[in-house]
Amino acid sequence: QVQLVESGGGLVQAGGSLRLSCAASGRTFSSYAVGWFRQVPGKEREFVSTISASGVSVYYADSVKGRFTISRDNAKNTVYLQMNSLKPEDTAVYYCAAAPLRFGVTVQEYEYDYWGQGTQVTVSS
Repeated sequence: QVQLVESGGGLVQAGGSLRLSCAASGRTFSSYAVGWFRQVPGKEREFVSTISASGVSVYYADSVKGRFTISRDNAKNTVYLQMNSLKPEDTAVYYCAAAPLRFGVTVQEYEYDYWGQGTQVTVSS
């Protein structure tokens, strides 16, 4: 069982930065790939980024590539999403999720077994 708690969301002006954190409980966190997804009310949840269990492999949605950076510290059971050059269209609730993959990454929501409660990111123009 893995429990995930996101933090770091808030209100920021366009062009600004935020760093989201995803803190996990559970001794086997280092065996899970972790992904970030986001959702705007009335729209489907969309993939943002993911990182492999070891942290070696990362993948980004085209919409955030070059602006967002995902990383993890398995000693602290935490995954981070550094978001720079934020745009109003980045406004959403951001969720982290864990998938039981010892190797590789996935963008498929159904492969993520555990989800956090979400944190709101609002980017003003």
